[in-house]
Amino acid sequence: MEQGSDTNPTAFECIADDGILRRVSEKDTLEEHITTGATELKHDSYFHWLTSETLTKWWHDSGDPEELRFALGHKACGVTTNPVLIYKTLSSQPELWADGLRNIDPDMPPLGLAENRVKTVVQNAAREFESQHERSCGEIGYVCAQVCPGLLSDRDGMLDMARRFNRWAPNIAVKLPATLAGLDVLEECISEGITIAATVSFTVSQVLAIAERHRKGIERAAKEGKSAGRCFAVIMIGRIDDYLREVAHDRKLGVTESDIQQAGLAISKRAYSIYKERNYETTLLVAALRGTYHMEGLAGAELIMSVHPKYQAMLLEDGVSREVAIDQPVATDAIERLMTVPEFVRAYEPDGMAEEDFLTFGATQKTLSQFNFAGWVPTESL
Repeated sequence: MEQGSDTNPTAFECIADDGILRRVSEKDTLEEHITTGATELKHDSYFHWLTSETLTKWWHDSGDPEELRFALGHKACGVTTNPVLIYKTLSSQPELWADGLRNIDPDMPPLGLAENRVKTVVQNAAREFESQHERSCGEIGYVCAQVCPGLLSDRDGMLDMARRFNRWAPNIAVKLPATLAGLDVLEECISEGITIAATVSFTVSQVLAIAERHRKGIERAAKEGKSAGRCFAVIMIGRIDDYLREVAHDRKLGVTESDIQQAGLAISKRAYSIYKERNYETTLLVAALRGTYHMEGLAGAELIMSVHPKYQAMLLEDGVSREVAIDQPVATDAIERLMTVPEFVRAYEPDGMAEEDFLTFGATQKTLSQFNFAGWVPTESL
């Protein structure tokens, strides 16, 4: 499969089921798949502008079925989930999932119980987006499934779980943590043809390491005559802002709230620039937005934005900027003030951290703990 060479950035050449090579546009794929009953797409909406007039794609950030249908109606082309989102949708609507959960053996170990409950939600979303995946020959339509955060240093445990997740549906992107152990598993998965979304990632050095490991996995697959897996490198843009705000306040550093709100944007723009320079095969996936300013600041970039329903609603309101802003730099004076925060330097500089440092980075520890104790563990005991 090759991306089209004409002016449509989202057109693909695809071998259809009848064996005929056809030209398929993402517009055709998505409009065909808008679910009956979903909110009708307004052709002047922000998401219509974003997906039709720029290179930016967006994924839905929730496992709730009604919210999924709404997102499909607004041209989402993938789904991100995490243990907290899975737990919220299962616990808030137990009657909706009752049939799917009924056949799970209650005597399974807790890890197996949670995994099968995650499977129920993820497979539902995967069915909704499978048509996109098929028609685009695997370019779009992925649904994320995150391995147990408690396995963060267990390479064999994460690899075994990733292989199981990969069998759930053809359009699964297995989420692994961007830690040393997670990167080892990522490289192996890519070489086996498993698509990965590397998450719990906040820094330029992490997404560069992800891309390099993806490239190694591709090379290994080629030597073995296999098709390599795709890879998405997450930048949790709002979570790094949150973390840096706490560090700056704790140390009484002279950075403003405006500076903090530009920190994740600066990190994302720098990573994007390096990705373009090095022509990485990996796709950046910016997640954990904290306002429309994150979307507005990166609009037009050839990457994916993961958008929670809360921010989808904000972006559909009047007054949201519709300018391509990816090439607009963050103000130099803001960068200078942010560079007084040591943790920003670690996040912003391409060599800010080595792979073995990723696990102990403060934002990593905080996020993994939340995913485990506010998501996976309560899902075990539902």
